[in-house]
This record gives sequence, structure tokens and C-alpha cells, in this order.
Amino acid sequence: MSLGFHASIPFADHLGFTLERFEGGESTLHFLPRPEHCNSFGVAHGGALMTFLDVIMATAARSMQPDSGAVTIEMKSSFMRPAPVAPGAALVGRGRLLHRTRNLAFVEGSVFAPGGELCAHATGTFKYVAARAATIPTD
Repeated sequence: MSLGFHASIPFADHLGFTLERFEGGESTLHFLPRPEHCNSFGVAHGGALMTFLDVIMATAARSMQPDSGAVTIEMKSSFMRPAPVAPGAALVGRGRLLHRTRNLAFVEGSVFAPGGELCAHATGTFKYVAARAATIPTD
């Protein structure tokens, strides 16, 4: 279990997301989809992309308050084109905090193909919560 996200996110670790930037209300992540992350058309499954977008936006929100957690209140996703799956070719996610209040963060995130084409975009609202120690079952 990695703390590269400044928090324990086992599902993000399982999918192989890596955090490249985490500062000033912005985040950049990479996702190298594997065959098991594909749909029947051989491209990244929408559910995997929505999870990626959720983590992209949450990390952008938390980058202004790294010691807190952020939970998703709502999220809207749009898919513009298929996200290709190719060996060694990572999808790039970029998140940006648009506005924040004491308890809420309004964020956007985008997923780009290895060639830079926009594949998916989302907006979301996140609630800042107190961070808690990871309690992950080991059995």
C-alpha cells in the first residue's frame, strides 16, 4: 500500500495510478491501463476512467489541504473519445481546483490519450473531512 497520494488509497494502487503532481490546487496522474481494465471494444472501460477522474479531482482538491481527506459528494462525467490501451502508453489525468469553501471543493478533471487528445472530462464536488488512519483488513 503506497502513500504516494499522501493517503492510503488501495483501489488506486490496485489500478496502478501514479501521482506525478500534487500542489497549488492542481494534480497530474498517470494510468497505464492493462487488458483487464478494457471494455469489449478493447479500450479503457468507462468505470475505470470514472475512478481515475474521481482520484484526479480528489487529489487536486486535497493538494491545498494535504492533511485532510476529501470525499465525493457528486460527479458528472463526459466521454469524448475512446481512451486507447497500448503497452507502455499511459493515460494522463489533470485535475484543477476551481473554487473552495471551508468544507467544499469544486473541481474539474480531464483524461488525455498518450497523444494528447481529450478522452474524458468530469466536474465534481468534494467535502473536506478529517483524515483518518487506514483501517484495511488484511484477511
